[in-house]
Amino acid sequence: MSKLYEEAKKRYAELGVDTEKVLEKLSKVKISIHCWQGDDVTGFENSGQALSGGIQTTGNYPGKAKTPQELRDDFKKMLTYIPGNHRISLHASYAETNGKKVERDEIQPEHFLNWIEFAKENNIGIDFNPTCFSHPKSDSGFTLSSYDEDIRKFWVRHCIASRKIADYIGKELNDKVVTNVWVPDGFKDIPVDRLAPRRLLKDSLDEIFAEKTKYNIDSVESKVFGIGSESCVIGSHEFYMGYAVKNQTYLTLDTGHFHPTEVVSNKLTAILDFVPGILLHVSRPVRWDSDHVVILDDELCAIGQEIARNDMFDKVSIGLDFFDASINRIAAWTIGTRNTIKSILLGMLEPTEALRKAEIDGDYTTRLAMLEEMKAMPWSAVFDEYCERNNVPTGYKWLEDVKKYEQEVLLNR
Repeated sequence: MSKLYEEAKKRYAELGVDTEKVLEKLSKVKISIHCWQGDDVTGFENSGQALSGGIQTTGNYPGKAKTPQELRDDFKKMLTYIPGNHRISLHASYAETNGKKVERDEIQPEHFLNWIEFAKENNIGIDFNPTCFSHPKSDSGFTLSSYDEDIRKFWVRHCIASRKIADYIGKELNDKVVTNVWVPDGFKDIPVDRLAPRRLLKDSLDEIFAEKTKYNIDSVESKVFGIGSESCVIGSHEFYMGYAVKNQTYLTLDTGHFHPTEVVSNKLTAILDFVPGILLHVSRPVRWDSDHVVILDDELCAIGQEIARNDMFDKVSIGLDFFDASINRIAAWTIGTRNTIKSILLGMLEPTEALRKAEIDGDYTTRLAMLEEMKAMPWSAVFDEYCERNNVPTGYKWLEDVKKYEQEVLLNR
């Protein structure tokens, strides 16, 4: 235990915060880390299909993972810089078919056996996502809400297959698997009929979720707009919020999928009591859903505060969703994941009950003063202690190892 941590422990104790209990609780928080940062959302289908559906990755930094094993190696390296035990979030497009052409509506659990073994070997969980973009049958801009029945049924079959794969993964790992459905469907220009495609989307979802499974946690994800769907997104926030409440699925809240003046931190407690749970996709929008690497900004801290203040850990699954090809991809993973953990820690280190009492008493002066003083508390010493106890680097010591890995491995690809 470092002297800095000992001093921080004393200072927090004066506020009624037990840092040892905080670290114990933090160790149980699992972040679902997205695999697609490591390969620029390309996947391994060998289809050659360009990114579409509003998905864009900018930059050409060297060292991108080009094979499943390279991606797993990079992910494993990243885990050595992240304190705690976490999860990997997979898209269906990361299936391993050994060079054989397998359509997305025909994927099977066997195509993910290597990922399952990887999870077992590294003591991590898995979450799953159907991939309803970057495919010839999504080029029209519509999938589950398409007027073309063949296209619509194709994507229904794909999502059903994805749920079966997730259920198999859960059985193998004896764990629940959050299975998130997002589709890019929408109109570039102003539509005449928004109702019909939304009814088609509802019917498709009903068919997808019809079969009960043991290990799936189903979630649905909205978006405010996308490239090619600027005027109308079929799966809007209102649509999916209504669907999740009615059908008791999880609701996915992506921090980049709302208007610039909307914040997800304010939505969590508004929705929490009406759905079984919430899946967070933590990203950083810059002017639009640009999926920048997560930094420790005000909104990320506010999300951590909301979760910690209300002890929402049993109903909020925390996942990441960003992809930056302009910097070292392992560093991007590391920065975003560590910052997300920091935001949770900051929330846990607050003297919540004292703040809540001041608020109930109408003493907003004390509330504001305490909140501002908390920003200067020695929380970084607590985070460093957490890293040391998990045998991962403190500060930015990890960066030197990342650059060494870049020279020895990434630049030789």
